[in-house]
Amino acid sequence: MQQRKLGRTGLAVTRMGLGLAALGRPGYINLDHADALNHNYEVDAMRAHTHTVLDAAWVAGIRYFDAARSYGRAEEFLASWLVARGIAPVNATIGSKWGYTYTADWQVDAEVHEVKEHSLDVLTRQRQETHQNLGQHLDLYQVHSATLSSGIFERTEVLEELARMRDAGLGIGLSLSGPGQPEALRRAMAIEIGGEPVFAT
Repeated sequence: MQQRKLGRTGLAVTRMGLGLAALGRPGYINLDHADALNHNYEVDAMRAHTHTVLDAAWVAGIRYFDAARSYGRAEEFLASWLVARGIAPVNATIGSKWGYTYTADWQVDAEVHEVKEHSLDVLTRQRQETHQNLGQHLDLYQVHSATLSSGIFERTEVLEELARMRDAGLGIGLSLSGPGQPEALRRAMAIEIGGEPVFAT
């Protein structure tokens, strides 16, 4: 599959990627897809299903894979697949996202499934969790669902920490949601620390 450069990161990604939102946890955008999961939400069963989907994506030529801290065990499932298949970091581009904390404890009927917070404490904790899961495979770390109202663009301590990660060689990006996305993107792309943009994509 043809590859292209991803924003200003310098990373090469296939034109199609695979996101693990529906694979890493029960009770997300996989609701009403119980037949595809054989009505089995056990961790081992969902891990095996995720590996099967990842295998199919790999055969199709996909080399860009996306996870998030809020996607349940998505990072863990992706990491175990990379190890099991012997895929070296140079052979795939791996991204994940921080900013939402998964709180449903694998329960489809949980009252609250995730909590959003773009604070330094959350960034620090989730970056460590992501590192424990993906290690040297991680190429891109993105703010999950940045908005003007989330306060991310005013939190100097968060932006400075992201810049330190950038300077250590990690691609830094963001995803957007909700109203005001054009303005949020303009704000993000204009932020520089140390003479370099904080966000590369």
